[in-house]
Amino acid sequence: MHPLAERLSNQDERALAKAISLVENDAEDKLELLKDIHPMTGRAHYIGMTGSPGAGKSSLVNRLITYLRTLNLTVGVVAVDPTSPFSGGALLGDRVRMAEHFTDPGVFIRSMGTRGSLGGLSRTTKETVRLMDAFGFDVILIETVGVGQSELDIMKIADTIAVVLNPGSGDVVQVFKAGIMEIADLFIVNKADLPGVPKLLAELESMLDLVKHDAPWRPPIVKAISVQNLGLENVWKRMQEHIEYSKASGERDARRKTSLEREVIEVVHAEMMKKLVEREEAEEKGWVEEVTSGSIDPYSAAVKLLQDYVGGLERKGMGR
Repeated sequence: MHPLAERLSNQDERALAKAISLVENDAEDKLELLKDIHPMTGRAHYIGMTGSPGAGKSSLVNRLITYLRTLNLTVGVVAVDPTSPFSGGALLGDRVRMAEHFTDPGVFIRSMGTRGSLGGLSRTTKETVRLMDAFGFDVILIETVGVGQSELDIMKIADTIAVVLNPGSGDVVQVFKAGIMEIADLFIVNKADLPGVPKLLAELESMLDLVKHDAPWRPPIVKAISVQNLGLENVWKRMQEHIEYSKASGERDARRKTSLEREVIEVVHAEMMKKLVEREEAEEKGWVEEVTSGSIDPYSAAVKLLQDYVGGLERKGMGR
């Protein structure tokens, strides 16, 4: 067993931090670690929190952590921040908003910068969630930066997906365009003391009539004012209702099955790409000149590369 996996099973927080760094840096023994911790996963409930920047997700997550701790639930948080194009560091730094939880042993927060990567980030985030699950957290909150394609990819790991909106921002149309209406399990109208709440609620209901009119689960709409600590009990109550529904209906198992299936393909894709790039760096890349000169098109070059790579694997297999 990987030494970090053993320490994770004993809830060693420093081992969790090291394991996440190992995953982020794509270390050589990463797959060995993930393989060893897999039997330890599956106990936590994954909750995805998404919504447009400025909707108050970080404040809401911060207050939700506090509420969950009053219920004696342990919480892991993965906060996906956009990255500064200048320093390469996380731009928003959600940890600043959640500083009050740093000394709480029942809470672990990890910020992850996008670093211009979508697919790679999606995979790394999922692997971080798996590590937190193996550690033994009751609830894992995954907070993303917005409502784009990368958020959709990351949200696919969540058991319950909450979309945070606030009045007067025109968010509903953006959410509808992004396709998040289809995957949302709960809508949280944050900053519900601002004008425009009745209009936002009416827009949401009409959109739900359109998208979820015959769905077995109609996402509830909950109002909250995170900065005043209002509505959090109801937010968690609605989340629990979805947790119970998803377990009873088999939706949770179906989602996890799909997520695991997708994860296997992602690992195969990433490992094949890594090996292909390593092989190409070690050999003469004659196809580059051929593509540049126009003697071969990029698509034929790609097909030939793939055929050569697969042929090489088959020859190795025959040699054994």
